[in-house]
Amino acid sequence: MSEITPTLLDAMRRISALLQAGSFRAAHDQLEAIVAANPEFVEGLRLFAGTKQALGDPQAAETLLRRALTIDPSWTPTLATLAELLLNSGRGSEAEALLQRAVAGAPPYPRAALLLARYYNDMGNPGQALAVAAPLCTSGKADAELAAQHIAALNALGRQDEAVAGYRALAAAAPDNLGLAHALAMALNAANQHDEAVAVAQRALSRGYRSAALSNTYARSLIVQGALDRAETVLHECVNIDPRQLDAQNNLAQLIWMRTGDLRQAIVPLDRALHAFGNEDALWAAKAAILQGGGDPQAAYACLAERVSRPQSPPMLLVRAGLAALEFDSARALDLAERALRALPDNAAARTLLVAAQLGVGDARAALPHCEVLLAKTPDDQYLISLQTIAWRLLGDPRYEILCDYKNLIFPIHLQAPPQWADLAGFMADLRVSLNRLHDPNGHPLLFQSLRHGTETTQDLSRSSDPVIQALFKSFAEPIDEYLRRVGHGTDPLRRRNNGAWMFNGSWSVRLRTSGHHRSHVHPRGWISSACYVALPERMNDARTDEGILTFGQPSMPTTPALAAEYSVRPEVGMLVLFPSYFWHGTVPFSSNQPRLTVAFDAVPAR
Repeated sequence: MSEITPTLLDAMRRISALLQAGSFRAAHDQLEAIVAANPEFVEGLRLFAGTKQALGDPQAAETLLRRALTIDPSWTPTLATLAELLLNSGRGSEAEALLQRAVAGAPPYPRAALLLARYYNDMGNPGQALAVAAPLCTSGKADAELAAQHIAALNALGRQDEAVAGYRALAAAAPDNLGLAHALAMALNAANQHDEAVAVAQRALSRGYRSAALSNTYARSLIVQGALDRAETVLHECVNIDPRQLDAQNNLAQLIWMRTGDLRQAIVPLDRALHAFGNEDALWAAKAAILQGGGDPQAAYACLAERVSRPQSPPMLLVRAGLAALEFDSARALDLAERALRALPDNAAARTLLVAAQLGVGDARAALPHCEVLLAKTPDDQYLISLQTIAWRLLGDPRYEILCDYKNLIFPIHLQAPPQWADLAGFMADLRVSLNRLHDPNGHPLLFQSLRHGTETTQDLSRSSDPVIQALFKSFAEPIDEYLRRVGHGTDPLRRRNNGAWMFNGSWSVRLRTSGHHRSHVHPRGWISSACYVALPERMNDARTDEGILTFGQPSMPTTPALAAEYSVRPEVGMLVLFPSYFWHGTVPFSSNQPRLTVAFDAVPAR
């Protein structure tokens, strides 16, 4: 270990200022000289690695970090920095082990807890995320990023009210801690208490607490409230503070798209960020995702084409480009997936892309073993189950008919009017009024969603304070219970999770206008999915047309041979349709000046 002299300390202060200003080349050159003169200086090696990564050389960064760990294997900042590099390149299992060491180290390193909690949340393990985040968060020692992961874990476990109560108590006990106020605003957002979330965020901002993360939290509440002008202004301020705030960049692009329908306008803020931080792969991936989410997969691929043509392209960028190519060129997607998997043999995202691409080129037999590997690790991933069913269908495997038993696993039922209403027609009329208030009459579809030519609400309706919407969700309980009784128990992906208890896991409303439809899709994190019909165009009453019907069985991605829908349900006002979340489903476009208004939700087993 090198001795920290006053001269070295002054040099590190200057370098820290350069790093904060984004002057990575200047910082790199100064750190290079410092490391050459002090080869055992672990923190110098760590920061030098950071500049290598920022300048587009992750391999050199990894070499430097491993050298630093050889000198001091217990230095938690190095453990966390190397783990973050590995996470960014899709090497989650390697990163997890390093982060566990860093979290258990002394002194505690909050960044390691953040990265590990985020990894567990992203992997669908909220219980493990909660175990990592709770010690720091419940003691009021966490920053906003770690608090966000703590809240996300509680939310996934259905414990939103616990998050609000906990952070309300912490904020009340330390009123001058504006970071805790920010955490409370996030918890309120997650619990659908957006009016109070706005008030809490405004107070923190008025007291001089300025951060990109707080501005992003504030803007999300404003969007749900419908204060879109103010939300857009706040998000622009946010990305000016921190152009690499990916969540804010995504929210801003989403909002611009919702308001204008202009995809090129939506990516302008990201293009500005890329002008300043052109080597940030995460920004390039975000831009590609927005372009693809807005319906232009070829533009999404084109924006990454030069970067993924390099021999040492980051594997996760290969996957992002492959996801875009999957929509129009399965063979190209397959090549990108194979390259990513060669670099990261254990990476689930690369293997999932490989499966989809193999189905696209007609090699279902090769896809099946990869499905089995993936499902062994995440057996409840509904998208993976859906890919497996496609492979079985292409191969004529009888297991397809068992898992996709449309006749017996799709359950249409007419709702009963809640006690407060004399009849279902009156309830549906009031429900239309409540839902229409939530839809922007001039809005465009959300990015990354299946719908076309329509709008989707942005709040979780199952937690709405509107008494009419509350009554709707209470009316869903008996049909869901009846569905679980009907499907019974078994070993397949639907029945083996049936413990008789369930909870909502996200809900929304969609209003389609003429030519509106849903592209075929599945709900990856669901278990039981749904469609409830509140208003339908009169044209859909004509049994001679298929316009607007709900179809099942047609995948969203190209397959060889192409696969058509195999089953359909004709909607009726007041009907609720329940089905497994792994069923591919979509709708047929319709032509009418009358809207098609629905509510949907996912349900999962209660924990």
